[in-house]
Amino acid sequence: MRQVIITCAVSGAETTKENNPAVPYTPQEIADSAYEAYRAGASILHLHVRDRQGKPTQDLQVFKETIELVRAKCDMVIETTTGGAVGMSAEERLQPVTLRPEMASLDCGTTNFGDDYIVNTLPIMRQFARTMREYGVCPTLECFDISHIFSARQLMKEGLLDGPGYFGLGFNIPGSLPYTPELLATALRYLPEGAQWTAIGISRACLPATLGALAMGGHLRVGFEDNVYYERGRLAKSNAELVERCANIVRACGDQVATPDDVRRMFNLRRP
Repeated sequence: MRQVIITCAVSGAETTKENNPAVPYTPQEIADSAYEAYRAGASILHLHVRDRQGKPTQDLQVFKETIELVRAKCDMVIETTTGGAVGMSAEERLQPVTLRPEMASLDCGTTNFGDDYIVNTLPIMRQFARTMREYGVCPTLECFDISHIFSARQLMKEGLLDGPGYFGLGFNIPGSLPYTPELLATALRYLPEGAQWTAIGISRACLPATLGALAMGGHLRVGFEDNVYYERGRLAKSNAELVERCANIVRACGDQVATPDDVRRMFNLRRP
């Protein structure tokens, strides 16, 4: 059976309790939500953290506390964000990598984010790739446009990233690519041969992207960062509820839900 990874992005940077009261803010809330998602079938935690006011932060101590709380509960693979939030500097965004998580996101191009944007020039990408290599962190190459795939391939050509890579293909951010099966298939045409990939569908694209990824041989990502609804008009009760639906679909397709140790084997990760 094919092993399918489920990543859970439990909080994100922009989603608030006004969007869904179950969105976790504090280190303990995030750890509890991550553990519930792990029990439901998630093997990777995509980790953002918040300050005391619930606003996004890249503060090292908050990351450290949250990571320790998660690891005390379960052995999920932890993937810290280096996307951070709108307005953060590259140096600020890169800080969590120094904690040596097993994985970290690496945004592969400047992205429209509604009325804002997040800057990722090739020099910034090179800096992030070098730092992740220095600290032994496996990058998830997040791409929100077809051109971002070619930026990642450029860094592979320069020897700054190991190929074929693990890609997170994002769709439906306002101002960026919408999700359609045709656009997903087009993106896949340009990935390096043998690359692994996960589909990230924002808001109403979450479930269609999940189904498209399963049909085309990819992995899955869900969670309150991406979507706070279970179905039209009904908020999800928890991150775990979204993960559980994915896990059930994976099994119904005759595939196997990957464990954290399966992920470590796939990507040759060192244990924390």
